[in-house]
Amino acid sequence: MIKDYIRLSFLSLSHRKLRSWLTMIGIFIGIAAVISLIGLGEGLRVAVRNQFGFLGNDVLSVQASGLDYAGPPGTGAVNPLEDTLYEKIQRLNGVETAFNRYIETGRLEFNDKQIVVPVGSIPMGEDKKILERMLNIEMASGRVLRDSDSKGVVVGSSIADENSFGRKLEAGNRVVLNGIEFEVIGILEPKGSFILDNSVMINEDSLLDIFGDAGTTDVIAVKVRDEKEIASVKTSIENLLRKERDVKEGEENFNVQSPQNILDTLDSTLFAVQIFIYVIATISLVVGGIGIMNTMYTAVLERTKEIGIMKAIGARNSTIFLLFSMESGFLGMVGGIIGVLIGLVLAYGLSFIGRLVLGSDLIQANISIALIVFALLFSFLLGTVFGVLPAVQASKMQPVEALRSQ
Repeated sequence: MIKDYIRLSFLSLSHRKLRSWLTMIGIFIGIAAVISLIGLGEGLRVAVRNQFGFLGNDVLSVQASGLDYAGPPGTGAVNPLEDTLYEKIQRLNGVETAFNRYIETGRLEFNDKQIVVPVGSIPMGEDKKILERMLNIEMASGRVLRDSDSKGVVVGSSIADENSFGRKLEAGNRVVLNGIEFEVIGILEPKGSFILDNSVMINEDSLLDIFGDAGTTDVIAVKVRDEKEIASVKTSIENLLRKERDVKEGEENFNVQSPQNILDTLDSTLFAVQIFIYVIATISLVVGGIGIMNTMYTAVLERTKEIGIMKAIGARNSTIFLLFSMESGFLGMVGGIIGVLIGLVLAYGLSFIGRLVLGSDLIQANISIALIVFALLFSFLLGTVFGVLPAVQASKMQPVEALRSQ
């Protein structure tokens, strides 16, 4: 019986092809908007989480803020952090250790080719091992830097790839950094992080020799003893910096952040964007639903005699109601399927174009099966709900009057 209903519904829709396609335009647009924009938003969320996911929950970073120029984090600030500030942070309750991180932009040469890369410092002594744990540093080849490696560098996996220099960079190769020759001591394991995969690391003393010591630092890395205390430690650092930099609360020219803070900010931003997407999609879907209702009312009028014949040979009101409800549901479902396909093409197509144009892996799409299933079910329910009134009208027709109306 259900198979017969499905067959009759599809036959009816196929006889009104143009009207059916026009009816489903609103559904196309709404579902495509939901799939593509939410997919791109989720892709951005996953990409950014990968950038900071390698950091633990017991890590804080302190940076100066203000007028920042294009460059690595913390660089180019109007009022940079003093490089002695980490000693005062280190004495705060709950802090296991704190040390400076210097980040510069350098020219790296290899195989007669040159690229511009961020160069990060590795602290000396025991702090070196702590930083390696904080960043979860693992080597694909070679080894980590030692304090004695004054002319050694560790490079990220993306830099070592043959796409950077036309030839794969390996441990033991010689490279030139800002005119000075260094030996590649190790290659980092890929982290899926643009920050680590595209950076060069050298010992702190070597970096300061090359770029100079201005008495300031770009980032202060802070390791908290217990991640449960991270909120109180963050507050203590903020109070210390307000006093040291002579600023009031609300006028801070610095940032104290944890990876979770950054991810929470991203989630809030994406949530606001998604709300906007839902509003646009809802308007489009309601318009599409009204189109389905209009089409089904027209179908009822056109098929009045057909309804009369079915009732005359014994069709019940529930049978007529189910037939028209399924027909409107299929209109929504087909619209949803096409909308999902359009959304998938838009999401993955735009992310691919974005990566090509901007050269950044942050632009990607991430569409889950659950989102697709939800979109299809919702479109089917939408069509069914907006088809209820026409279906009720059809089911309540009297056989004699329906036959006479033709």
